[in-house]
Amino acid sequence: MNRLLSGDLPRSRMLSLVLLLVFLGLALAPFLTSGARPLNTAATICVYIVLVASYDLLLGYTGIVSFAHTMFYGIGAYGIGLGLASVDEPTWSAALTGLGLALLLALGLALVVGLFALRVRAIFYAMITLAVASSFAVLASQLSDFTGGEDGKTFSVPEVLSPGFTLMENEVFGRAIDGKLLTYYLVFFGCLLLFLFLLRLVNSPFGRVLQAIRENEFRAEALGYRTVVYRIWANCLAALVAALAGALMALWLRYVGPKTSLGFEVMTDILLIVVIGGMGTMYGAVVGAALFILAQNYLKELMAHGSAAMEGVPLLAAALHPDRWMLWLGVLFVLSIYFFPIGIVGKLRLRSYLARR
Repeated sequence: MNRLLSGDLPRSRMLSLVLLLVFLGLALAPFLTSGARPLNTAATICVYIVLVASYDLLLGYTGIVSFAHTMFYGIGAYGIGLGLASVDEPTWSAALTGLGLALLLALGLALVVGLFALRVRAIFYAMITLAVASSFAVLASQLSDFTGGEDGKTFSVPEVLSPGFTLMENEVFGRAIDGKLLTYYLVFFGCLLLFLFLLRLVNSPFGRVLQAIRENEFRAEALGYRTVVYRIWANCLAALVAALAGALMALWLRYVGPKTSLGFEVMTDILLIVVIGGMGTMYGAVVGAALFILAQNYLKELMAHGSAAMEGVPLLAAALHPDRWMLWLGVLFVLSIYFFPIGIVGKLRLRSYLARR
């Protein structure tokens, strides 16, 4: 286990338990739940774990504030979506061709943005990335003949991933082994491998240099490291992983559009999850994504039950009305920042460290 996690163990019993529960919940989600919504929630959590972890490579480990991360996520989604939509019969070769072109475009844009903007510091770089991401989103919306515009594009997937495909006649633990299940496990194992890759990356000598740049860039330069090169490499690697996460999400949804792939709301969600889970931990992406996506999908239902239970108290019933779920989600975020200023993972690790002393 130590080798699998690249020597970066949770270092907290409570955190280990939480990570184990998340892993088992996602791994067994098709057999623990029924219906499309819980499975869609589990797949979204898988993708967002990788997406947030790749952004944490920039923000938490390198100290780069970028608002262009959703652009790379959208490039991966559009690449595989347009590749499959452009052929009459969806094949793996069309999907891989689209994905390969998307990765090349993401790498090229990340390199260009890095070369022109990574020498700019602090808020100026963030504004440049925001301008580039906004321009790309507008471009995707305007090229309606190619991208589908605001409506996006739906596409078919290879037969083995289609809902009508059945691998086995008999059910396993009450679940049919169909294309939907195979797609889910493609997303799950793909995200697991990408997360383990990022975990290995940040615990390698390359990752240690990134942390040195974050802590004191002048000192890292004085030690002989070309900090601009390392920052560009971090930007490119994070872009490639984000593009792969977008491709997995597009395969799951069988749809790609500017709202789901390029919207600034996605960037906002990434920032919230990073802060909630804890920057510079990687495991913060797991905990934060699980909590945030579950709250986003089920908080409204919980509030509906609470409002019905408080029907005799008009003020509380009105406060818990399901239409106010965004308000309470904001309240929960503020409380998490107040009680966990270094993130949930950082707090759990600090508590475990103090207990051992």
